[in-house]
Amino acid sequence: MPVTTEKDLPKNLKDTWSKALSAMQLKNYGYTITLVQTIVKAVPDFLGGRQLLRKAAIAKSASKKGFLSGISTASFSVMKVGSMLKKDPAGAIEAVEKILENEPYNAQANHLLFEAAMALKLPETATFALETIVDGAPKDTKAMHELATHLIAVGLAERAVDVYTKILEVNPADLVAVKGSKDASARASMSSGGWEKEGATYRDLIRDKDQAISLEQKGRVIRSEEMIVQQLAELHKQVEAQPQNVDLSRKIAELYEQKEDFENAVQWYEYAFQLGAGADIALSRKAADLRLRQYDETIKQWEAYIASGPGEAEVESAKTQLEEIVKHRNTLKLEDAKQRVEKNPTDLQFRYELGESYLSAGMAQEAIPELQKARQNPNVRTRAMNMLGTCYDMKGMYDLAAKTLSDAAGELSAMDATKKEILYKLGIVYEKMGEKEKYLEAMKQIYEVDYGYRDVAPRVEGAYS
Repeated sequence: MPVTTEKDLPKNLKDTWSKALSAMQLKNYGYTITLVQTIVKAVPDFLGGRQLLRKAAIAKSASKKGFLSGISTASFSVMKVGSMLKKDPAGAIEAVEKILENEPYNAQANHLLFEAAMALKLPETATFALETIVDGAPKDTKAMHELATHLIAVGLAERAVDVYTKILEVNPADLVAVKGSKDASARASMSSGGWEKEGATYRDLIRDKDQAISLEQKGRVIRSEEMIVQQLAELHKQVEAQPQNVDLSRKIAELYEQKEDFENAVQWYEYAFQLGAGADIALSRKAADLRLRQYDETIKQWEAYIASGPGEAEVESAKTQLEEIVKHRNTLKLEDAKQRVEKNPTDLQFRYELGESYLSAGMAQEAIPELQKARQNPNVRTRAMNMLGTCYDMKGMYDLAAKTLSDAAGELSAMDATKKEILYKLGIVYEKMGEKEKYLEAMKQIYEVDYGYRDVAPRVEGAYS
């Protein structure tokens, strides 16, 4: 089923669409959503309408601030829509858009949109639903794998390569993504090169040697310096012809990042973000992360210089410089985290990162409300509770610290690094409270599995002597 474009809309809906575009420019997001929902109800395959709906909903959500801004209220509505999916997928799409009006990044609601769209044979809308999930959780590799698999299934292998590349940026050890990227690259090459033609050979289809090399290089996840330079030269020429192409700018940024030219990578990620009118939060986040990496590299260099043992005066001067750089880095990280939460107040992952940034800056009181909200996210729940315990400890609220850390330890079955860290903190809190038996019990749990962990052994053995 072909996608309906703006020019294909009936006359009355074109007028409504024009009003919606004007309302969006005036930042009247609620009216924009009302108008466009009318259009997509009448024309379900109008993808441009759904994209504008989501953009307006994201902007609307970013402008809302309040006590309940970090809490999802869509669970009941999602279950209700799910129950009608098989019998009435068209009605389900209409209903799920009402949910996404207030929570555009809600993963469950977008999954329902995906399933309903596939049932109605609207693969482009289904793709958009999965892409929205990934945009809202740019480190969720499970969601990215689902998107990549879908893209391959609907014949968009080249876009699947880009998704697999993003997965490997988050987790370079993801072997499934490595294999998936190679397979998707092969599919993309065959499709774009016309390999389906009977009797065609590689050299018949690609007679220009430079073109063949370029195609091979584009399909590789790991590129040599020479390959990257060649690809950048090609992409820069394409950008000159298509300066508003977001995808080209993003690819240039990714290549600069792989080249470890972070300064240029940051500039191109920010440029791509601006071209997309701020719709792709992942681009802004990538630019922020790379700015922090630049600071981290500088910090390592100063630390190495101090460790090399220069003169006493030079050491003191270097330490002062290092402290200033670290301070700037933490300030930058905190400001970026604040901006992400302001734009996406319902995203609990961003709440967690803001709480983490506050804690790194020694601002326990500001970190507490963010981490309390973040613990509702199962992906970061334990880590949020761990940090909450630290915050309560810093404020001398030892009873709350003990309860939070104890609850966190109880939710972990395996004695991994995280559980050992939590138990150690718990033991120290009990020691401050004068609860010697509980303090020793926490330390013993670590001692039984890891004799060399921090100073656990002398603490436990000292209690016996």
